[in-house]
Amino acid sequence: MASRQSAAKKTPAKKAAAPTKAPAKKAAAKPPAKKSAAKKAPAKKAPAKKAPAKKPAPKPAPSPTGGVYRLVRAVWLGVAHGVGAMFRGIGRGAKGLDPAHRKDGLALLLLGIALIVAAGTWSNLRGPVGDLVEVLVTGAFGRLDLLVPLLLGAIAVRLIRHPEKPEANGRIVIGLSALVIGVLGQVHVACGSPARSDGMQAIRDAGGLIGWGASTPLIFTMGEILAVPLLVLLTVFGLLVVTATPVNAIPQRLRLLGVKLGVIHEEPEADDFTHDDERYEDQWREALPARSSRRRSAAPEEYEPDQAEQEALARRRRPRRTPVQPDMDRPMDAVDVAAAAAAALDGAVLHGMPPSPLVADLTQGVSGEREERAERERAAPVPTARATDAPVPGKLKKKPEAPAESLVPDLTKSSPEAPRDLPPRAEQLQLSGDITYSLPSLDLLERGGPGKSRSAANDAVVDSLSNVFAEFKVDADVTGFTRGPTVTRYEIELGPAVKVEKITALAKNIAYAVASPDVRIISPIPGKSAVGIEIPNTDREMVNVGDVLRLADAAEDDHPMLVALGKDVEGGYVMANMAKMPHILVAGATGSGKSSCINCLITSIMIRATPEDVRMVLVDPKRVELTAYEGIPHLITPIITNPKRAAEALQWVVREMDLRYDDLAAFGYRHIDDFNQAIRDGKLKTPEGSERELKTYPYLLVIVDELADLMMVAPRDVEDSIVRITQLARAAGIHLVLATQRPSVDVVTGLIKANVPSRLAFATSSLADSRVILDQPGAEKLIGKGDGLFLPMGANKPTRMQGAFVTEDEIHAVVQHCKDQMAPVFRDDVTVGTKQKKEIDEDIGDDLDLLCQAAELVVSTQFGSTSMLQRKLRVGFAKAGRLMDLMESRSIVGPSEGSKARDVLVKPDELDGVLAVIRGEAQP
Repeated sequence: MASRQSAAKKTPAKKAAAPTKAPAKKAAAKPPAKKSAAKKAPAKKAPAKKAPAKKPAPKPAPSPTGGVYRLVRAVWLGVAHGVGAMFRGIGRGAKGLDPAHRKDGLALLLLGIALIVAAGTWSNLRGPVGDLVEVLVTGAFGRLDLLVPLLLGAIAVRLIRHPEKPEANGRIVIGLSALVIGVLGQVHVACGSPARSDGMQAIRDAGGLIGWGASTPLIFTMGEILAVPLLVLLTVFGLLVVTATPVNAIPQRLRLLGVKLGVIHEEPEADDFTHDDERYEDQWREALPARSSRRRSAAPEEYEPDQAEQEALARRRRPRRTPVQPDMDRPMDAVDVAAAAAAALDGAVLHGMPPSPLVADLTQGVSGEREERAERERAAPVPTARATDAPVPGKLKKKPEAPAESLVPDLTKSSPEAPRDLPPRAEQLQLSGDITYSLPSLDLLERGGPGKSRSAANDAVVDSLSNVFAEFKVDADVTGFTRGPTVTRYEIELGPAVKVEKITALAKNIAYAVASPDVRIISPIPGKSAVGIEIPNTDREMVNVGDVLRLADAAEDDHPMLVALGKDVEGGYVMANMAKMPHILVAGATGSGKSSCINCLITSIMIRATPEDVRMVLVDPKRVELTAYEGIPHLITPIITNPKRAAEALQWVVREMDLRYDDLAAFGYRHIDDFNQAIRDGKLKTPEGSERELKTYPYLLVIVDELADLMMVAPRDVEDSIVRITQLARAAGIHLVLATQRPSVDVVTGLIKANVPSRLAFATSSLADSRVILDQPGAEKLIGKGDGLFLPMGANKPTRMQGAFVTEDEIHAVVQHCKDQMAPVFRDDVTVGTKQKKEIDEDIGDDLDLLCQAAELVVSTQFGSTSMLQRKLRVGFAKAGRLMDLMESRSIVGPSEGSKARDVLVKPDELDGVLAVIRGEAQP
């Protein structure tokens, strides 16, 4: 009860307080009358501040129309907005229409107009439409109004047949306008040049208003004598523009037309005019005013492969090698001539070449500085040749008289069947008869298709990478990518204060997102402030060795030791000069593409070098890899398949190197190139009384297909020879290519690695093998089938590339061409064999029988131990040791290794031959 009473008491109090507040608010504007003196001061200040804002605004004057104007204005604006929205909706619908439908609609509209004009001019069409046709068409074109329907119909048919060439519309409009004006002006002059005073009917019977407007000013200012030639020139100009025929191509076009019509019975030239339309478009655009050029440059530029190829070659020119006796009339094959002629006119590159490397920009806010920086990075020189090296059309020159000044081959002298003659042979080659050796044609090698620069799979990977960064809250964006034949490298730019380790820590998550285990992260990309993520392509591309060699031929690099390797991740071809490497180690697991790389190296040498330029020593312990090259004239000895003979061949190379250095030291030269050039120039002479005839030294390329087999048979001799060659043979023109599928530390020793600076690693099975080849990880993440890492001498990081591929048919064609040119000339002192070892029979003495028994015992048991000989043959330690030394001198057992048993180097099936050698008999 007490609580109810208290609540009742409180309720009236609240109700009483509420009405007292309202009057207080209302009274706030008035000066308070019954308040204490302490509260009067702030109460007076508040009205003083609010007084200016509370002044009533003056009342507007009453409208004389009574609101009718505002009503009419609102209705008008509403109707206008509604009509505008309707038309804007129609416009957006037409804009969203398929471009093919819009072009077809325009073509059909022109076709309908042509039918109407034909009805009005060819027949007596009555009605308002007929009168309109007579006034407009007949009044404008005069006597030639009958041709207007045909002209409109031809334009409509072109739009229907070639909707994909809208860039030619402007050219056709300009050409037709010039053609029509010139023809109508001549018709008007031919009809007597009627003036307006003669009436419109006289003008219609002549050239119409167009002919009158074109001829009257010329006749008034210069007379008919000069007016007619000018109108003829205008007509010819319009005809050339419409047919996309430059003036310098008119004779070829006429000759080609005569051949097609059967008037001229001769073969057409190799010039290809299939791209005349695009070529004329480029020339026409260059002649546009500067205002339109500025308007085009303001728009974002699109990727043009041809332009990129031209700019790339402008940044690089290689000096030509001076031949012995250059042939100034060296012809080219038809395909190369056609491709080069197209490049000279419209910037087209050779068929089959991929677009040059270009980073696909995925951001809209990329500044101009970033684009310029990327261009400078792509223009920076690299230690290997790139695919972007192609001739610049704007800098083509005819071949001058002096070969040293030649930059581009002569394109006017072509013959589809004529061989590419090279300088005559040097004196050291013994050719059968007097035959001039010619290089194989590049037509023997297939052409590859153009490479892709972007695909839907790349966009999907970009979205996956962006999702990964967003899910793990990493401030990083995919700013672009470069697509190669095997992998695509995506460029990642980090935000401020973001560690690179955050990207590398997401390697497994990125692999999971893109559904590929072979993800390789490069942090950072060499030369760029970006992290690279290399992800394999789902659609791999084939790299043909012919495309790489055609690029080298187009770049006019005639060095005989330039070989084709493949294509890198940026889409550029990779070539290497073996004379600058100077030695290379090629290693990879079985099936990774090592043998294909060796085939490409040998094929490149045969295509680009004569036997007088390069001689080769091929070592093939497998006996099946290099048999296709048996009998080529570049060989200095038959293909070596016996590991023992291979060790002897390496020792011969060491002796050859010493002989070359003796000549260099005697005549005061530091490199074999300078020595050869001095011999060609006739600067060197032998001392008086010497019967020696100085000859140039060719490059000597030694290719070992399997180093592991050689290291198993004679590890000390092979390692010593390789180390000595790699240390000293660079200036002597001797270069090594060592290939192995077992890159372990006992095969690729520390001495060999220290003296072979260039490495090419294909897919390996373990991280340890990758460290043996490259001294860093990376090769274990390659995907095989030619995917490799190329680390040339002087490079800090390896380059990811797809190795080139050459088919067996191509190898057979090139080898057959070389065999047809000349027969090989072998040297007898490369592999010594067993003839010299038969002379060391005096060491055996009376121990021949014991030595044969010891050899038979050791070979049959495959166990070489001195104590075993003591027990089995019942001889003393001295005699057993002497027998073991005799067997070591005949390569039956290996060298002593302390207390361990010696290695037996002869298999049981070779025992008969070994015994025959010991006895001095002929081998069975």
